[in-house]
Amino acid sequence: MRKIKSIPAEYKQATRKELQGSIREEEYTVKNYINQSRQLVTDQDISDEEAGRETVKGEVIFKKCNIYLPAGYDDQDSITRYNVLYLLHGVGGNRYEWLHGSGIKDGNFVICNILDNLIANGDIDPVLVVFPEGRSAYDWEDCSFDPMGTNLLGFYYFDYELRYDLIPFIESVYNTVANVYDTTAEGVLHNRMHRAIAGLSMGGMQSLNLVLGGYRCDSVAYTGSTGQWNNGLDTTVLAPGMLDLFTYVGAFSNAPTSSDGSTLGASVASSPHKVDLLYITCGDADRVALESGYERTVKGLKEAAGDHLINYHHFLIKDGDHNFDVWNNGAYNFVRLCFQE
Repeated sequence: MRKIKSIPAEYKQATRKELQGSIREEEYTVKNYINQSRQLVTDQDISDEEAGRETVKGEVIFKKCNIYLPAGYDDQDSITRYNVLYLLHGVGGNRYEWLHGSGIKDGNFVICNILDNLIANGDIDPVLVVFPEGRSAYDWEDCSFDPMGTNLLGFYYFDYELRYDLIPFIESVYNTVANVYDTTAEGVLHNRMHRAIAGLSMGGMQSLNLVLGGYRCDSVAYTGSTGQWNNGLDTTVLAPGMLDLFTYVGAFSNAPTSSDGSTLGASVASSPHKVDLLYITCGDADRVALESGYERTVKGLKEAAGDHLINYHHFLIKDGDHNFDVWNNGAYNFVRLCFQE
């Protein structure tokens, strides 16, 4: 296992032009999302009990994502196959947050410079990175924070879109190692070793709650409870988890609505699939996520997960705040630790 370290300063700078990746925007159809009536629209056999709300049939919507393609990626090359990392944004962000939020250096996005240098220096194999829109709702373009908003509720139902819409789109259009359509036992075990997921703040919550198996949340106006975070939200039902799809999970400054460590660890322990890598980090000066997010999540998680959690890293970054200094460091180290079969 590689050692966790700070990003080398030169990795934030652009590498040679021929070694630089590119960003492509894609539009895809979504059949699993929250509608205006706060119902879960789905084309799958999902019960109201599992979803924690009424499930209905409905029209498809169209969403967009950005994709980092490493240097040399060729759509026509069906021989070369790639691992995929999904990087999720925060509560006020969208598919551009990881790009613009990380800053620009030498005319290129810093997060892309980091990926380019990791690949060019042989630290990681070439990888596709998907930057989704994390709100699975009909009004997914609304980036406002409104506890009663369907756009915010959509964060807690992104797992269905990811499983049934986005991953199938990516793995049918791009040259990926994983093939979501191979549902044999051997195929599932193989595929999950070639997908990784991580997120910042609200996206970190999604990685934990929706992948490991924590609680969904909704407005207290609809739960009828008082809530526990003073932000107008409270828990509803446990998400089933997506450990059949992912074995590498990361959370950077995970949001306060992340489930506690005992809950997440118990879900991991009850899964037939083990977590090969769980990576959680936060800044020690983060007044948003440190106490109610990070500390609450890591407490008791390892003990509850038992031998189902193989490689586990959780640590604080000295003087780190709720910003991209912490999140870029998280992405840099997380991707270095992924895909090491």
